[in-house]
Amino acid sequence: MTRLARRPLLHLALGALAARGAPAQAQTPAYPTRPVTMIVGFAPGGPADTIARLIAPALGADLGQTVVVENVSGAGGSIGQGRVAAARPDGYTILFGSLAQATIPTLYPRLSFDPTAMEPIGMINEVPMSIIARRDFPANTLAELVAVVRREGTKLNLGNSGVGGTSHLCSLLLQQAIGTQVTLVPYRGTGPAMNDLLAGRLDLGCDQTTNNSEQIRSGAVRGYAITTDQRVSALPDTPTTAEAGLPAMRMSGWNMLFAPPGTPRPIVERLNRALLGMLGDEAVRRRMVELGSLPASGERTTPEGAKAFWQAEIARWKPLLEASGGT
Repeated sequence: MTRLARRPLLHLALGALAARGAPAQAQTPAYPTRPVTMIVGFAPGGPADTIARLIAPALGADLGQTVVVENVSGAGGSIGQGRVAAARPDGYTILFGSLAQATIPTLYPRLSFDPTAMEPIGMINEVPMSIIARRDFPANTLAELVAVVRREGTKLNLGNSGVGGTSHLCSLLLQQAIGTQVTLVPYRGTGPAMNDLLAGRLDLGCDQTTNNSEQIRSGAVRGYAITTDQRVSALPDTPTTAEAGLPAMRMSGWNMLFAPPGTPRPIVERLNRALLGMLGDEAVRRRMVELGSLPASGERTTPEGAKAFWQAEIARWKPLLEASGGT
């Protein structure tokens, strides 16, 4: 065969290879090309909702699309997680997760979805908890509050965001640390619980500083202690539980972004880049700190680091939940 005869065959072969490659390129469209919905598993006005609405504009700015916050509350955050778990794994429905995502696998073993199959995108923040009470509660210090709780027991009520929520876990730990049971009152989020505490219909609360630091500073509720090793800049006059005489009461809440199971790695990585961009936004970081929250940093902001932390939290809380009879 002559060189001239070979050339048409060569062109045909190269054309065939190009045609084979075309479908592969078409299977990876640009992302995102439309708004992204971020599901919050708790009611509007609570700490999760507050941080979700704070970060949504910064995430949207990085992605070039609007990030819409939607509240799907109930069953300790499992209804919202179920909504995301059932969504198409295309990056257009994501979960604003919390410590609830570490309790749902233990509390709800018969869900229609696997709660451990979500795709972590990265951690957003960590949040100290505050032990609080209605404005006219008859105690000036944490030690006095402990004495009242031990004396009154179940006559006192303590509101939380629902079984398995961060404030519910804080309530269980507080009871364990004091050695006395009170009456736990579950709500569909800590926003409604805070409203009842402000109105004096609830006695006690144990909630994230993002939901109560402003109320403590204004005197609308009484703040007794922070549940971390160090005081927070948003509440410099509020002692830690160790300083106030209850060192066994230590915990932090956290928030993390999740995608549906099976979300392609390039989409998870694009969402992670948006998360890192948001965490680098000085206005967002400043507002988080004002709310008593600590912006995430380091390995936990990566998908792999976030997954390892999440799995460790599932294992950490499982014994306490089982012992409390919540399962």
